[in-house]
Amino acid sequence: QVQLVESGGGLVQAGDSLRLSCATSGRIFSITTMAWYRQAPGKQRELVGVITRDGSTNYADSVKGRFTISRDIAKNTVDLQMSSLKPEDTAVYYCNIGSLLYPQGYWGQGTQVTVSS
Repeated sequence: QVQLVESGGGLVQAGDSLRLSCATSGRIFSITTMAWYRQAPGKQRELVGVITRDGSTNYADSVKGRFTISRDIAKNTVDLQMSSLKPEDTAVYYCNIGSLLYPQGYWGQGTQVTVSS
């Protein structure tokens, strides 16, 4: 059974950087997308960034130029490098890995990121 585990969250100050990592237990074949989402209190879960099978990336406008998603398909890992963090980046961050057989993707439990002003 595939499980995703996020790590790297924490409490930081505005302007700081943080790197989130998502590791998998169990092999995922035919990966199509590797993505990070976040959900702030009282808000819907939103896409932060995604990297597709061919390596192309897409980011939410709110994080463009500050966040970078990277992956290691062989290891089934995906990272999110976050810089110039803002209080509005505070949320629980989730990784999601989609595949041809499971397009809705596998989800991790999430990791809390709190940015103080």
